[in-house]
Amino acid sequence: MEGLELLEKYPLAAKVVKDWFMEQMLESFKDETVPEGFKQYMLEQGVENDKVAKMIDANPRMLLDVFDENGIVIETLLYPSKEFTVIIGRQPTTNFWKTRKEAELFAIEAAFEILEEQLTPKEESNENE
Repeated sequence: MEGLELLEKYPLAAKVVKDWFMEQMLESFKDETVPEGFKQYMLEQGVENDKVAKMIDANPRMLLDVFDENGIVIETLLYPSKEFTVIIGRQPTTNFWKTRKEAELFAIEAAFEILEEQLTPKEESNENE
């Protein structure tokens, strides 16, 4: 699944990811070498889905910090066969990929789903009925 599809399919997780990107952008603005006009332009533009999606597609690895902060740790393992696999949380996968990026894309998709599930309000059963 591509970055834009992830952001659209998992809106609660997407908000966390976009907020993280905004926080990173604001942090980078503390550098005084960044012109004020550019800072203002970027703040007005915000972090839109299509821009975040392109970054996810190009470098899914950058989201590892977002998921770490939300208790979803992703580990990438390389086997002697030169194939990669991932562990998401404490759940190993039985899949193998030829490249780290392919393994990470799979892991990021799974992490989006897990985060969405964590953020989705649970229905409370009414015990008094």
